[in-house]
Amino acid sequence: MSVDPRTPVLVGVGQVTNRDGDLVDPLTLAAEATRVALSDAGGRLVPDTIAMPGVLAPRTEHPAQRLGAMLGIEARRHLSSTIGGNTPQWLVGVLGADILAGRCDVALIAGSEAGASMRRARTHGLEPPAAAAPTGADTEIGDQRFGASEAEVAAGLAPPPFLYPILESAVAHRAGRTLDQQRRFLGTFMAPATAVAASHPDLAWFPRAATPAELVEPIPTNRMIAEPYTKRMNAIIEVDQAAALVLCSVEAAERAGVPRDRWVFPLGVADLNDVFYPAQRPELHRSPAIETAGRRLLAETGIGLDDISRFDFYSCFPVAVEISATALGLDLGDERPFTVTGGHAYFGGPGNNYTTHSIATMAAELRADPGAIGLTTGLGWYVTKHSIGLWSTEPRRGGFVRPDLSEHQRRIDATAIPLAGTEAGGEARVDGWTVIHERESGPSAVVAYASNTHSQRTVVRCEDAALAAELSGGQLVGATIEVVPRPGGAPNFRIM
Repeated sequence: MSVDPRTPVLVGVGQVTNRDGDLVDPLTLAAEATRVALSDAGGRLVPDTIAMPGVLAPRTEHPAQRLGAMLGIEARRHLSSTIGGNTPQWLVGVLGADILAGRCDVALIAGSEAGASMRRARTHGLEPPAAAAPTGADTEIGDQRFGASEAEVAAGLAPPPFLYPILESAVAHRAGRTLDQQRRFLGTFMAPATAVAASHPDLAWFPRAATPAELVEPIPTNRMIAEPYTKRMNAIIEVDQAAALVLCSVEAAERAGVPRDRWVFPLGVADLNDVFYPAQRPELHRSPAIETAGRRLLAETGIGLDDISRFDFYSCFPVAVEISATALGLDLGDERPFTVTGGHAYFGGPGNNYTTHSIATMAAELRADPGAIGLTTGLGWYVTKHSIGLWSTEPRRGGFVRPDLSEHQRRIDATAIPLAGTEAGGEARVDGWTVIHERESGPSAVVAYASNTHSQRTVVRCEDAALAAELSGGQLVGATIEVVPRPGGAPNFRIM
């Protein structure tokens, strides 16, 4: 089959983990991963575009300019994307389209986080290493919106470990489970990921297989954070990890003499958001955006779900995997692997950059299994921004695709439920909830999304430790509550 010379192809991947080493800054790590990726591509390609997902730990301005200067690469474009775990794969879509259109020949996507170095520096009273000053300003691209509404922020839900469990409670209710029952189910569901992490001893942050009980039993070293999630079901963001991808046109790869067995084609990328604020979603247990984007991507590439041999679902929290897999039409007991890395809680969850690692790992697996097809997902904020990619060592007849889903985005946005004002009280039905735990004292607060009789959604928070302990492990979805306005904060509630 002849291939359009402008077809984008992934030819180099690199990953590094600084698990027990010296204090490092994120750009030094990113430079190391980039050198590995450029070497993996044969060492003759020079990027004309450098793109980086936003660096969170420590927050780094203009990272692409800094990385280029460290590497001595004089690229034409320096792009920095905004917050979101979807951004690495979204960048594959953006730059893949640029390569196809002739706007770019060789692109570098590199990302890094040095949260573990920051933590160690704080512990020892040291200044964390700082990256060199930028040589210029990057072009910032991507969605700039903050992911939580004022109502969610007022209820203390901006931190993902407190908001994601609310979505999990809706999934549990749909399955007919209490939060305790869901926690035990998740132990069995997530344990295989620990074995995958253990298969990457040089890269995974926790390369050790664990039993379901070890993941879900609340003990001092695995305390409950917000039900049903214990610490070992939460993404571990304080890591020192970096990954890089080298994407180029087929003609650039041929010109540079990149061996054909290094080529992995992005067959297509589809991007779509759910209703942006979780509190405004009509249903908390599903993702219409993943359903739509997945269906369109599979249709436009001519690939069936049964043609895919392996997946890597974005796994910041278990519910992200459950919702993503279900949205694509998979049974949660499917025998195909749902992760090639081990996921955020076991491989490591480096801020915005996890998906760069999953793509790099997927590429390595597909090189070892020529002709197989893999699917990776990226996800931003709270199961909000989605990017789905298909990969194979064999190009697709018809080339790289990036579906236009703008009309679908308008339809999804139009389904948003209005938020009730903080002064609104009265009867409401719980749609999702969690019990938040303090480190020492245990259950301390209950937070919930509830729909009132005016078809509005409200976010309530009750800081009654006795009630939190009483409700712990149960299931409040579907219950009727009375919303009690509270001046200056999120409304309280009483169970009716």
